[in-house]
Amino acid sequence: MKKMKRLAAVTLTAAMAASMLTACGGGSGTDETTTAGGAAPAETTAAAETTAAPAGKDSAAGKDSAAGEGSVYYLNFKPEQADQWVALGEAYTAETGVPVTVVTAASGTYEQTLKSEMAKSEAPTLFQVNGPVGLASWKDYCYDLKDSAVYKDLTSDDFALIDADGAVKGIAYVIETYGIIYNKKLLNDYIATEGAVISSPDDIKSFATLKAVADDMQAKKDDLGIEGAFASTGFDASSDWRFKTHLANLPLYYEYKADGISSTDAVKGTYLDNFKQIFDLYITDSTCAPTLLSGKTGEDAASEFALGEAVFYQNGTWAYGDIQGNEVADEDLGMLPIYIGADGEENQGLCTGSENYWCVNSQAPQENIQATLDFLQWVVESDIGKNGLAKEMGFVTPFSTFTEEYLPANPLLAAADEFMKNGSTSVTWNFTTMPSEEWKNQLGSAMLEYAQGTGEWDAVVTAFVDGWATEYQAANN
Repeated sequence: MKKMKRLAAVTLTAAMAASMLTACGGGSGTDETTTAGGAAPAETTAAAETTAAPAGKDSAAGKDSAAGEGSVYYLNFKPEQADQWVALGEAYTAETGVPVTVVTAASGTYEQTLKSEMAKSEAPTLFQVNGPVGLASWKDYCYDLKDSAVYKDLTSDDFALIDADGAVKGIAYVIETYGIIYNKKLLNDYIATEGAVISSPDDIKSFATLKAVADDMQAKKDDLGIEGAFASTGFDASSDWRFKTHLANLPLYYEYKADGISSTDAVKGTYLDNFKQIFDLYITDSTCAPTLLSGKTGEDAASEFALGEAVFYQNGTWAYGDIQGNEVADEDLGMLPIYIGADGEENQGLCTGSENYWCVNSQAPQENIQATLDFLQWVVESDIGKNGLAKEMGFVTPFSTFTEEYLPANPLLAAADEFMKNGSTSVTWNFTTMPSEEWKNQLGSAMLEYAQGTGEWDAVVTAFVDGWATEYQAANN
């Protein structure tokens, strides 16, 4: 029996830091309350009880916070990098003597975990928000980073959250890309079948073609040795963010684009018919029946794709760690845009942006604020820190200190880079403007009920349009 290797890594588009200076960030889709090892939310302290010597003059930090003065507490948003952040904290403590605590939240619980931790006497000194909407809730806790080294190392203000007074409230630390990951070998196996509707993967430039291919694949799944064209569209908390947030970005993107806006207090739902047809395709040409989607997890979908049971898998370049070392060779990994049938989509690229912004707790003691600023400087300027972010965590970052040798090795990055080079128009991350987590949850519930046959699509439209107005008003009153 084939077993899937699980390697925690996350990645992004290689040329992105230099070329995608217009990407915007926002609220993520997979937050978890676990510590580094994935256990219950107990703290994992990098410093332990060791007392290391202060940083030397070659260190990127340690000049202002000497050993024993101040400490760092990072509430991490990304479970995939929990262990790597703990290791980075340990390395910093060994070099500077400054204690670093890393706590990682569990899927879908970051905001409530942050609220809980901020109420404690020893609150996080470093946390993150998902963009402008997330910042609105925490702006009074965000230290102005305009004079910090980490802000000076940023390649563009497009990667900073700057308020009306010019204060730098948050700094993006990773640029990411998502779309439809596909298995080149299986797609070419399909192309070799009698009556295949395309002659090359490059022929897929629209929803109509994608649907024709997926429908034909589904009909030929036994001949192809697959379970379905698309990996399961799971609505477990570890997976539903791919659809209630990332897929829902597409109709939002096209509506904003048509109306010439970047945010709104009331969406119209102009492209919800398009949203329906791509969602229908996902749940129809799938590895499982729609009635099973409530229990399907993110790991299920990753496993189905990694083991060659599905040809298509909606996710991002960060998913490489879940795919590598299984049945899909690196050279067989490709990416396609998420086509929904919108006009002009033949020129559409992948979805690129950031939803991960570092914020320093302005309510923390001054010595802890300084210790945290020094830690961030070390992370983006020292060889150990840069290697940790790029090589161990697989991040493409927006910092000028990350030269070519600090680009992560990930074939999905190369696939994403192809769209950058061919002139395709990247889809911006407009989900950062979604009014609340409750809006996403209500949308996800309506989508699941529709998929299972226990609800109507009209309920999805209501959750999308009416729910937006309600949640926006609640968040802004």
